[in-house]
Amino acid sequence: MRMKRLIGASGLLLGIQTVRAHCPLCTLGAAAAAGGAAYFGVKSAVIGVFIGAFAVSTGWWVSRLIKKQYIPYQLPALILFSFIATILPMLPMFSGPHDVYGWYVSLAGSYGSFLNRTYIINLFLVGSLLGGSVVSVTPWLSKKITEARQGKMIPYQGILLTFGLLLLAGLVLQFTF
Repeated sequence: MRMKRLIGASGLLLGIQTVRAHCPLCTLGAAAAAGGAAYFGVKSAVIGVFIGAFAVSTGWWVSRLIKKQYIPYQLPALILFSFIATILPMLPMFSGPHDVYGWYVSLAGSYGSFLNRTYIINLFLVGSLLGGSVVSVTPWLSKKITEARQGKMIPYQGILLTFGLLLLAGLVLQFTF
């Protein structure tokens, strides 16, 4: 009986097709970087960069698993769903007094009107939008770099570009806000 289960399980494993993900290494790296950022106590905007990158990478990865298109714009819809499902539950954890930025706009009208008030911006949300944007733009940017180099790629070009831009965005946010 035990041998039949083992043979059955082996047959299932042999029948599994290879998964073609967007970039599993990027996804894992973004998650590890976000965990490391939280561990070392960096600002919530920087943590948002890496969590946003992780959410978009995960959405991209999951959307590539579905071979058939069931709805129009299925790929961006799944990426957006992954982003929202990851970021929204985390917002209450990053909504303290040190996690927001007040932006005073004084263009016209009395205080309290649309063009004359103080807007409160959640830095975690801004960082996550920036991180998600970086992950979304780097495949296109990598392609442009390859074209500029007449079809030659730098070893690990996509990973280096993604992590380099995420690190740059994190450093800018860390020392700006």
